[in-house]
Amino acid sequence: MHVHLPGEDDLRERQEFTELARSAGAQPVAAVSGSRRAPDARYFIGSGKAEEVRDQVEACEAELAIFDHILTPSQERNLEKLLQCRVLDRTGLILDIFAQRARSHEGKLQVELAQLRHMSTRLVRGWTHLERQKGGIGLRGPGETQLETDRRLLGLRIKQLSRRLEKVSQQRQQGRQARRRAEIPTVSLVGYTNAGKSTLFNRLTDAGVYAADQLFATLDPTLRRVDLPDQQAIILADTVGFVRQLPHDLVAAFRATLTETREASLLLHVVDASDPHREEILEQVNAVLEEIGAGDVPQILVFNKIDCLPERPAGVEAATPTSPARVWVSAQTGEGMAALLELIAAQFAQQMVSGWLELPPEAGRARAGLYDLKAVLQEAPLESGGWRLRVKLPERRFEELFRPLGFTPKLQQV
Repeated sequence: MHVHLPGEDDLRERQEFTELARSAGAQPVAAVSGSRRAPDARYFIGSGKAEEVRDQVEACEAELAIFDHILTPSQERNLEKLLQCRVLDRTGLILDIFAQRARSHEGKLQVELAQLRHMSTRLVRGWTHLERQKGGIGLRGPGETQLETDRRLLGLRIKQLSRRLEKVSQQRQQGRQARRRAEIPTVSLVGYTNAGKSTLFNRLTDAGVYAADQLFATLDPTLRRVDLPDQQAIILADTVGFVRQLPHDLVAAFRATLTETREASLLLHVVDASDPHREEILEQVNAVLEEIGAGDVPQILVFNKIDCLPERPAGVEAATPTSPARVWVSAQTGEGMAALLELIAAQFAQQMVSGWLELPPEAGRARAGLYDLKAVLQEAPLESGGWRLRVKLPERRFEELFRPLGFTPKLQQV
């Protein structure tokens, strides 16, 4: 069931909704659509349309009615009573897909937490015969006691999961700090679900991560090291895809995972170049990035699936004051991968310093520090006993290395 509300792209959203249902394992047998200026308080869709859905459920012997909207608990209960079958809204559908795809311990914890938060608002549904205390002789029962017990147990489980995820978050934070100390920047793949992020990740890293032509094929984040053309190393992170109306319970539960995106040095924003609505999708992903606090992270737009286009665009488009750099690639065939890696290297090169410097004999500790950072490309001895070094390293580490010595040597450009 899809209702067209003002300001929405009806056709594209219905296609995405169908893909979501199939990704969850459902077999769609009928689709009902309509349009409203505003949702109905009782059924969301209005009584006439609700009866039409009931007729379709009976005719197709459907076991489940899925709504492409976020329903209130009362709307869900009213619809189930009318349709005489299970009713699932958009949030419940996405949570079910995530529950099927979670593989890691962290992913399972995150999905369970999101499910429990969603369930806590609908707890009364399973105990409709106990949902209120009735007056009168023989009708006073422990109905509210049962509900309150369930709510308390649910609350305890939510607190327990939150504590576990907090530990996972601390472990990830330690990993990020270790990468910062080693000066290995993190590059995070982001984008709409099914844009080809995992295929691109596999092409760049040979990681063998599961990739499929379905929504939310990847759920658990994966990190791999990649060497750039200028010999600099980066950590590439494959993350969960975004979708319009991403449930807030999921955003909250996946806070630890989304931190990889928020604290990345660079985002590779992967866009399906063959999608006619790609510019609109790009804006939706940017809106989600703003929501999770990653709106200010530098981006490179990676237009993927150019092998599906009738005409293939040029490889790289330089950044402008209003738009980040763009690169056109095909993760399936490998076309454009070299240009993408060079663009990433160029992005980080802007934060690097390089050239020749001369160190006096008493600066042996600084020389050793440069070697520890693997920043020395060439070395030649000086007659004074010092050294002439050709170096390349991040500007911040260069300043940190020489600040305790009280001097900063001048770099001569190569």
